[in-house]
Amino acid sequence: MSLISVKDLSVTYGANTVLRHVSLDLDPGEIVTIVGPNGSGKTSLLRAIIGATRPSSGEITLKPGLKIGYVPQRLHIDQTLPITVERFLRLADRIPRTACKAALESAGVPDLLTRQMSQLSGGQFQRVLLARALINKPDVLLLDEATQGLDQRGSAAFYQQIETVRRDTGCAVLMISHELHVVMSASDRVICLNGHVCCEGTPAVVASAPEYRALFGTGTGGALALYRHEHDHGHDHDHPQAHGEAD
Repeated sequence: MSLISVKDLSVTYGANTVLRHVSLDLDPGEIVTIVGPNGSGKTSLLRAIIGATRPSSGEITLKPGLKIGYVPQRLHIDQTLPITVERFLRLADRIPRTACKAALESAGVPDLLTRQMSQLSGGQFQRVLLARALINKPDVLLLDEATQGLDQRGSAAFYQQIETVRRDTGCAVLMISHELHVVMSASDRVICLNGHVCCEGTPAVVASAPEYRALFGTGTGGALALYRHEHDHGHDHDHPQAHGEAD
């Protein structure tokens, strides 16, 4: 049984339809990445899955008892607020310190427990958000542009950690990313979205699909060539899709 099943989903804001007849399934243990241009409905899709946005039609079915960990695109914390990482991790629930330590270990930052949130770097802050998502041992991790604002090295390290989490815990991952080189290295399956599902499949299949190339261009030979180019030369600034989104 799929962990998450989306069937014929449409989402409308006023007169604007941002998603039209979208269907997808997320199976246990797989990493699926959703790519698409700005305004393509990616964030709206994740918000519908977690119940924050009401679909205008279609249905979303979650496996009974499914536990979801969510890492948002951004989270603003008042820099003058004196709050430690441990305190932040325990805000919503009475979570034992041992669980906080274990979650930080899984997120790759075991030494941050007593640090002030205001003192964290961007990469450390995102790892703490990841730890918060992992603390209840989820079956599925949902990541909405979780590396926005990080440099290429920080993004690559974050997604390597996601692969480690999947390997160690067996949880499935559904993530949004503009960083197509990351998609190529970290995903089992890619869904290209532009208000509807343009194409889907393995990274290699999607990178060669005409619909994908119509959105992201063919000058680099598709994202596989872009992936090799960026890893060979580190030209992150050559990548026009490595920017934020507001769906």
